[in-house]
Amino acid sequence: MNCRYISAVFLLASLLIQANSDSSPGGENILNNNDVRNSVNEAKKLVDSAYYQTRTSLKVRSKREDAKISDIMAFFKQAVGGARNIVRSADYLDVTLQLVAEKLKINYPQAANVSDYLTEEQNEIIAQLTGCAYQYLPKFCEPAPYRTITGECNNRKKPYLGASGTGFTRLLKPEYEDGISLPRGWTPSRTIHGFTLPLARDVSNEVVKISTESLKLDDGRSLMFMQWAQWIDHDLTFSVPTPTTSSFLQNVDCNNCVKTHPCFSLMFSPGDPRYIKGTECIGMIRTASVCRLTNPVREQMNGLTSYIDASQVYGNDNHVANMLRNNTNQLGLLAINQIFSDNGLSFLSFNGNAPDQCSMSNPSLGVPCFLSGDSRANEQPMLTTFHTLFMREHNRLATELHKLNPHWSEEKLYQEARKIMGAVFQKITYKDWIHLLLGDETSKNIPTYTSYSEDVNPAIANVFTIAFRMGHTLVQPFVYRLAEDYSPASPEPVMPIFETFFAPWRIARQGGIDPILRGMMLNKAKLNLQDQIMVDALRERLFPVVNRIGRDLAALNIQRGRDHGLPGYNAWRRFCGLSAPRNVDELADILKNRELAEKLIHLYGTPENIDIFVGGISEPFNSNGRIGKLFTCLIGNQFRRTRDGDRFYYESPSVFSSAQIRSIQSVTLAQIICANTNIKKVPRNVFMVNKFPEDFIECSNFPVMDLTPWKA
Repeated sequence: MNCRYISAVFLLASLLIQANSDSSPGGENILNNNDVRNSVNEAKKLVDSAYYQTRTSLKVRSKREDAKISDIMAFFKQAVGGARNIVRSADYLDVTLQLVAEKLKINYPQAANVSDYLTEEQNEIIAQLTGCAYQYLPKFCEPAPYRTITGECNNRKKPYLGASGTGFTRLLKPEYEDGISLPRGWTPSRTIHGFTLPLARDVSNEVVKISTESLKLDDGRSLMFMQWAQWIDHDLTFSVPTPTTSSFLQNVDCNNCVKTHPCFSLMFSPGDPRYIKGTECIGMIRTASVCRLTNPVREQMNGLTSYIDASQVYGNDNHVANMLRNNTNQLGLLAINQIFSDNGLSFLSFNGNAPDQCSMSNPSLGVPCFLSGDSRANEQPMLTTFHTLFMREHNRLATELHKLNPHWSEEKLYQEARKIMGAVFQKITYKDWIHLLLGDETSKNIPTYTSYSEDVNPAIANVFTIAFRMGHTLVQPFVYRLAEDYSPASPEPVMPIFETFFAPWRIARQGGIDPILRGMMLNKAKLNLQDQIMVDALRERLFPVVNRIGRDLAALNIQRGRDHGLPGYNAWRRFCGLSAPRNVDELADILKNRELAEKLIHLYGTPENIDIFVGGISEPFNSNGRIGKLFTCLIGNQFRRTRDGDRFYYESPSVFSSAQIRSIQSVTLAQIICANTNIKKVPRNVFMVNKFPEDFIECSNFPVMDLTPWKA
C-alpha cells in the first residue's frame, strides 16, 4: 500500500473529528480493526441503499407519471463507467469517516484527535475497502496515434491530467464554511465578511428576473451562437451529482428540504411567489466528489474529459463509446435509429437502457430518449439537433475515408473520423466562435497558438463550470421551426422552450432537425442586459414537463457555486488583476449601473460576498464581446489551457500534416449543415445575425471538405 494513501486518509479522518480536549488516551487504540471494517461495511450499505432507493423511486414514479424533477435529473446527470465507481468509492469513504467519528465521539467525548485512535493499518483498511486506494494507480502510456476515450495519457508525464472522472482544478483555494466541505451558506446565520449570505432564490428574484414581454434580442448574434456555447460546454464540463436523492445517514428524501449531505436544497423565503406550505424549496443534490486521499478538502468531479475532443458525440467511457458504434459492418460508423428516419437521413439510436422518461412529455407518441455520447442530449431540441448533426458528420467522414482507403480496418476508419471531428470542433471554437464571445479582449487572453506544453494543466477549473454558465443568459424563451423557404413551419413554428425539455418526439415526429437548424440560423439570440439577465422559461419553468414545479436555473447556478466552495466576486477580480470594489460607489463604477450596485449591496452587504455567477453576468460587455472583463479573464484562461495543454490539438505539427491542417481550417459549421441535411441555403457565418434571403447562399457554393490528404 502506498504510504501517501495511508497518510492522506489518516489526515482526512483526523480533520473530520472535532476534538473536545487536549488530553490523550496515551496512545491506546480505541477501535479495533474489526470495528473499522464494520464501519466501512455499514457505510457501503447506507450508500448502496440510498442509490437503490433513488433508482427504485424513479422507476415507480415514471410509471405513475409524477416523477420529481430531482429524480429525473439524478438519472440523466449521473456518472457512467469508471467515473461511476469513483463516485461510489468517494461516498463510501465520506460516510465511513462520519461513522468512525460518531463512534469515537460517543465512546471518548474527551478525545483529542482521531489520529490517537486509528492506526496506519486501519487507515489502509478504509482506503482499500472503499476502493479509494485503487483510483488513479500508476499508469503506463503506450505510444498511440489517437486520443483515448477517457482522456487518459494525453499528458504522458501525468496520465490522469484532464481525464474523465478526475477532479476539477482550482485557480484559487476553495472557501468552505468549515474549511473542508460544507458549502458557503450552509448555516444561514453564519456571517462572511460581516454579513450573512442571501438565499440563492432571493438573488434570482431580485437581480435575474425579467419579463418576456420586454425581451431584448441580440442584433449581432444568432441562436447558433448560443447553441455552440452549450455544445462546447457539454464537451468540457459535467458536474456529476451524487446519484441519490436521499441522505445517507438519515435516509431522508432531499425533496423534503432537509440540509444533510448530499442534500443542499434551494430554500424559499416566506415572501417568495413560489412559497406555499409543503413547497418550501427546490431540491438540489451536491456535486459528487473524488476520493480525497491526498487532500482532505472536498473536490468536485468532472465526468468529462477536459479536452475539446467531441466527447459528447463519442462518450467519455469505453463502454459507452462501444455502445454507440455500429457493429454490424466494418465501416467504422456510429449506430443509427432503426425505427425513424429524417427524410432519408439518420436519427440517433434510442437509449434502450434508460427509464422511459422522454416519453412522458407525450405518452401517446411514445418516443423514447435518444442515445448519444452525453447523457444530456435530450434536454432540449436544439441540443438534440446538434447531436444528430454530428453523428451524421462522423458517418459521412468514415464513409468517405473508406472510399479513399478501402483497405483501412473498421477501427482505423472510426478513429480517423473521430480525430477529424475533434479537430473540426477545435477549429470552429477557436477560429470562428470564441472571438464573438470575448470580443476585442480575445488575443490578450488567448494568444496565437505556438506549441503543446506538457507543463500546462488543461484540467477544467472549478470556477469555469460556473463562469461558462453565462450561456444561460443567451437563451431565448422559444424554439423556432422554419420551412425550406425560411417561413414558419407547421405544425408548431414557435414552441415555448419549457414545452420542449426531454421531448425527442418533437424531432422524430415533427419534421426532423432541418426546421430547427433553420430556426437557429435565422433567429437572434437573447441579449444579456443588466435588467434582462435570464428568461423565466429557465428561471421558473426549467424542466416542468415531468413535474408541475419547474426549477430555477439562475438560483441553481448560484447554489452550485456555493456547493463547489468558490470564493466571492472580489477574490476573482483580484485573481484577474482587476480592481476589487469596496463599497457601492466603486461597484457602481465597475457595473456602470448604480441601481444594480445598490441592489447587490442590499442583498450581500459587501462586494466580497457576491456570488461569482451573479457578479460575472452583471458586468457590462467588452467591446465587440458578449461578456465582461471578469468572465473574459476566467473563460479565456480555460480555453488557453485547454488548447495549450492538449497533445492532440489540431494545429500541433505532430498531429496532422500541413495539407490536412489546411483542409480542417476550411471547414465551417455552415458547410457541415449543408453536407448532412436537406437544407439548400445557409448563411456563410451561422453565428452572426443574418437576413433571408440576402445573407443566404446556396449550399452548392460551399466546397466539401477535401479529404484527399488522408489518402494512404
